[in-house]
Amino acid sequence: MAQLRSNTLKVQASSGNVFADLGFTDAEERQTKLRLAYSINQSLDRRGWSQTEAARRLGLNQPKISAMRNFRLQGFSVERLMRLLTCLNKDIEIVIREKPRSRRPGQVVVRAA
Repeated sequence: MAQLRSNTLKVQASSGNVFADLGFTDAEERQTKLRLAYSINQSLDRRGWSQTEAARRLGLNQPKISAMRNFRLQGFSVERLMRLLTCLNKDIEIVIREKPRSRRPGQVVVRAA
């Protein structure tokens, strides 16, 4: 097993968005979808629903539930994920405000309460 020498290790601080750090052009959308899907998956876990039951109750097919449970979110829009959250009796609040002058671009942030 090779040893890693400490003077060759380079560490870079994260921007707070792993997708931006990896160079994805749609980083904010990807992170937003991830956080929405995480909230959906938590809600499904608390309910104890099988994928079949979740599909029936949310009006999706089981393969779509499987994809979401595994965070394969290419077939989901932000709007669709928000609709699923409201079907799970979750409120979604969108707040628009001025960004701090210390930060260059505006950003989208999704937080679960």
